[in-house]
Amino acid sequence: MQAQSKRFPVSRADLSRAVLHGAAMLSCLIISACTSIANKPSSPISKDWPSFGRDFTNQRLSPLTQINQKNVKDLTLAWQFKSGVVASFQATPIVTGGLMYVALPYNHVAALDAKTGKELWRYEHERRANWKMCCGPANRGVAVSNGKVFIGTVDARLIALDAKSGAKLWDIDVADDTALTENTSSLSKADAKSHKDVYGGTGVGVAMAPVVYHGKVIVGITGVGYGLHLATPTQDAPLGAVVGVDGRYGRPGFLAAYDVNSGKRVWQFDTIPAQGWEGAFVETTSDGVSLHRDIAAEKANVKNNQDAWRYGGGSAWSTPAIDTKTNTLYFGTGNPSPQMNDISRPGDNLYTVSLVALDTETGKIKWHYQQVPHDVWGYDLASPPVLFDYKTHGKTIAAVGQASKTGWYYVNDRETGKLLMKSDAFVPQKNLFAKATKEGTVLYPGILGGSNWSPSALDERSQISFVAGIHSPIKYTLVEEAAKDGAPAIRYASSEPTTDPRWGTVSAINLATGKIQWQVKTAQPLMGGLLATRGGLIFMGEGSGNFNAYSSDTGDLLWQTKVDAGVNAPPISYEIDGVQYVAVAAGGNAIFGYTAGDNIVVYALGKK
Repeated sequence: MQAQSKRFPVSRADLSRAVLHGAAMLSCLIISACTSIANKPSSPISKDWPSFGRDFTNQRLSPLTQINQKNVKDLTLAWQFKSGVVASFQATPIVTGGLMYVALPYNHVAALDAKTGKELWRYEHERRANWKMCCGPANRGVAVSNGKVFIGTVDARLIALDAKSGAKLWDIDVADDTALTENTSSLSKADAKSHKDVYGGTGVGVAMAPVVYHGKVIVGITGVGYGLHLATPTQDAPLGAVVGVDGRYGRPGFLAAYDVNSGKRVWQFDTIPAQGWEGAFVETTSDGVSLHRDIAAEKANVKNNQDAWRYGGGSAWSTPAIDTKTNTLYFGTGNPSPQMNDISRPGDNLYTVSLVALDTETGKIKWHYQQVPHDVWGYDLASPPVLFDYKTHGKTIAAVGQASKTGWYYVNDRETGKLLMKSDAFVPQKNLFAKATKEGTVLYPGILGGSNWSPSALDERSQISFVAGIHSPIKYTLVEEAAKDGAPAIRYASSEPTTDPRWGTVSAINLATGKIQWQVKTAQPLMGGLLATRGGLIFMGEGSGNFNAYSSDTGDLLWQTKVDAGVNAPPISYEIDGVQYVAVAAGGNAIFGYTAGDNIVVYALGKK
């Protein structure tokens, strides 16, 4: 059922205040685009959180130190904002010029006084009628630049708002909704899942927070590689069942850049190439792990599926990282379509489940690194890539890291894409890359990860990556029926969580060695993301409502508070008038059955 959105009138006094804050923000923008200087510690902007990953590196490390290991125990609630929109809440708040901009579920946007939480304006999004939402109402956040607030929507639009007032400046269609949607008629009547309710399938939208660079706002589409989702998830049964129905469902995903002033598309990169999508038919991952493929059968099947690329999938789930020295953009792609069912898509299915490097000015591909060729498990590159200088064997290499669904942390050369390091597993692994069977094959990590869309954090100085993990065993089942009585043959695979214990992990990964430096086990799988600070802290929320601070050195729990909804969004930190704040959205997560809410909670040190 759709959550109700409350409308709050804005007074003249509120508008006046918004104009003053907007003017302060605009002065910053006139000096330089806020996000383009965000990674310079000497800049005043280092006190803000001006973009999704704080800066273009996506390291999510705040340089602020007022809150530290010694005094974090004194954190108290500074203010709380109740949006009135109760639904899965995944947004990273953006703070710049004294204002906080936050994307609410269903793509509403609120501007708040970042010191008090007072609402200054609100944009209420009107979705297109009968649009298929593949993945629920959540949104990962907005981008703020050039006096505008940009948001991608669940109905595949990109909207620019005036940062001072929230007035809509332009509204463009990013993609159409022409992809066919799966239904249960394709399933075997003997399969109990054929009688379950459908709550998700193919449907194009935008989940990622945009990023603005060189006068372009960059965003990608999601949902193009989804399977058929059955049975509403609960905390006891996260995700429900996902079925890989064979057929011409989905479409190619893409990442595209749009002019910040007009919304005109500048370039578009399709995640499925029209030529060469089959790849090299590799038998293993690039580091030698067997994928258990029947290469001969796949090659024989190419002639029957020359148009597989038209339905190829490859969603773009998370905000790209950008190397400003080389004008190179890095982003991850999702699973191929149909999900888990490879009958109609032989080959490596390029460029799905890949880390991709593009030229920021043209959108032309520089290289790609495919973590899992011919994926049939749902191993999207969902967690955002992170840029850092990698120290190895006495050398410094410009690198890009990514926390994967497979349970490994990958480090690649930023210039060439070459794999430099693959960490030890940060979650348990069993039967990795095993195929679905009629009896059901249990493997982990599975479709949930590993590490899902949750952003990791990285301390370049200590060469440590902090990763939020999921342990959730998944059973992959194959259903096959021969053709009979004029009915076609049926063959499909499905995935669903088992009743085995599930939990989460927070891991500190030593990038020099690939070893786990410390690890904390949590009662529930982690979905939401991490914040690191120069105060030696890691902040992380749980579906139970716990919001925690750990020592980044040891993993010791130093502070914990409780919120009345799941804390399943990435925290941020910022400073105003000499006071450091830590903020996070708390609205739960429907996929895991975590309690929904409508909170922004903000903490600061209590007065002594």
